[in-house]
Amino acid sequence: MSTTNTTQTSEAVSTALSTFLADSYSLMAQAHLAHWNVEGPFFFELHANFQKQYEDLFEAVDELAERLRALDVYAPGGLKTFARLSTVPEVPAGKAPAKDFVAGLIEGHETTLASALATRDAAGNSGDLETQDICVKRIQTHEKTLWMLRSFLKNL
Repeated sequence: MSTTNTTQTSEAVSTALSTFLADSYSLMAQAHLAHWNVEGPFFFELHANFQKQYEDLFEAVDELAERLRALDVYAPGGLKTFARLSTVPEVPAGKAPAKDFVAGLIEGHETTLASALATRDAAGNSGDLETQDICVKRIQTHEKTLWMLRSFLKNL
């Protein structure tokens, strides 16, 4: 039996969860772009790292969208809708130093982490433990990824 009261959660949680979904989808696209366009002496390491990020985010967006559906809310979708809902900054398009892709993904993870925290708090205020649980896992992933990306940029 679920502890979630969908009447309580349908407004605050679904709004936060929709933004979190859009930010996650946008970050996934940014990680994929960085994966395609990164060059330089750290190519192999970064190419693989960026792939790991977008693959993880692909699974995350599916879980977030399915959580919305479990709350009886239709998930947002489409590039225009996600662009409107998301505040994730874009990484450089085309040629750029590898450190610029890393810095751009740091900004993206910080933004998405803020969305995860806001969604966790909204879910907590609504007593939606299931959504909180999803958010806690994503918060841990974004914090770990941020630590790794920031560590990479040190002394460059």
